[in-house]
Amino acid sequence: MGLDIDKTVFSDEDYQAFAVRLEENLDCLEQLLAQPGFGEGPASLGSELEMYIVDSAGDPLYANEEILAVANDPQLTLELNRYNLEFNLSPYRLGESAFAATEREILAKLEHLRAVAAHHAGRVVPIGILPTLRQTDFGLHCITGRPRYHALVEQLIGRRGDKFRIDINGDDPLKLELADITLEGANTSFQVHYRVRPADYADTFNAIQLVTPLALALGANSPTLFGHRLWHETRVPLFKQSIDTRHPDRYGWNQPARVNFGQGWARRGAAELFREVVRIYPALMPICAAAAPREELASGTTPSLAELRLHQGTVWLWNRPVYDHLGAGHLRIEMRALPAGPTAVDMVANAAFLIGLAEGLRPHINELLPGLPFARAEYNFYRAAQHGLDAKLLWPELGRSDYRERGVTEILGGLLPLARDGLEAIGVAPVEVQYYIGIIEQRLQRRQTGALWQRRMLAQLCKTQPLQEALHELLEVYMVHSVSNLPVAEWPL
Repeated sequence: MGLDIDKTVFSDEDYQAFAVRLEENLDCLEQLLAQPGFGEGPASLGSELEMYIVDSAGDPLYANEEILAVANDPQLTLELNRYNLEFNLSPYRLGESAFAATEREILAKLEHLRAVAAHHAGRVVPIGILPTLRQTDFGLHCITGRPRYHALVEQLIGRRGDKFRIDINGDDPLKLELADITLEGANTSFQVHYRVRPADYADTFNAIQLVTPLALALGANSPTLFGHRLWHETRVPLFKQSIDTRHPDRYGWNQPARVNFGQGWARRGAAELFREVVRIYPALMPICAAAAPREELASGTTPSLAELRLHQGTVWLWNRPVYDHLGAGHLRIEMRALPAGPTAVDMVANAAFLIGLAEGLRPHINELLPGLPFARAEYNFYRAAQHGLDAKLLWPELGRSDYRERGVTEILGGLLPLARDGLEAIGVAPVEVQYYIGIIEQRLQRRQTGALWQRRMLAQLCKTQPLQEALHELLEVYMVHSVSNLPVAEWPL
């Protein structure tokens, strides 16, 4: 998705040629999906981890390009803002201890990166939103020097036409305006990729959509911005608003936001989800690859579908379909709602729970979905982000014909066995299942997520010191626990 580009200004002819090429991409994708055996193979887990770089005082350090240059790691890449980096972690087959291998790799990568950052007087921290951010850390001066990011910024600013408005409620509501999209870079996430057989795609995608609010409530780790106590997962409204080019008319028709939970349950398979993104969202970066997909397909090469992949990278669905041409081609589901941090073990446990519960529910998904219209699932997503473990959600129950709000912890308590069953059904070893679902169970029992720990710690610190000092001390204590890889449920106050 993070394909690089070499231009930032586009003509009408560029958009026209790109539109034609997108249609060709969609046709070739349909042909691939119709081929017997396409996309078959063992399920696998991949992930991307976004991180902050901070200085000795805990403030953002604008040094991602300098650190990347000496890190000597092809899996490390730049992000939009100059104080963020991202690891593209290795994919692992689920039957080969994928979750444990991912945790080990995160720990090893972070250890190496911290050593490199130290030579630049920097430190690395995985956290949904850095509590020490200042409004002066945003603006054109903080954008990483890559053409892709400058093109994206220019396109979104041009389509907006005026300032981007942030309006997030909470204990201390936040309202502000920015002239650019760099507040998007305040959000760092742990994005999970799950390889799925085409025949199972619609049911698996729907199951992941259904359970994402539960995983989000469990994994929340972004409760503040600029010292304002907002949502448990403030990333969700901030990401949507920070790049929203629309001017909604409450009485008229409004185009869907580019950051979106989706338009409805998948009905047939992956192709409709890709086609939906092409039909609904105008292109932002209309750059055509040298080789046309029909030519690649005719030559016996798995087509890259470069234009479709580039376009998909400019629409930020919380659960996004992914096509990859590597390895004769396959499909994945990218789960984007989980925040970075607090620790490697917590992030991997969140991923295990999300995938395990989705797989545990998948055999029953077509019985459950009639009891939950898609708008109610979207409602669940935003309520989970806002209230975390205190959220009340609408959850479908077989044999019931009415709606009833239930506490998220009550819902989760009855679903942990299904998450275990789902992981074992896809080949995860029982000892690995027990370990990571045990992390989730402990978090539920102690009612402590990253967001809840941050909120409680900040309240405690503010009793004896000013807010800005408390935010910096909060970060210092957070980083000590994060480096230890102690599950957040066990973090002391």
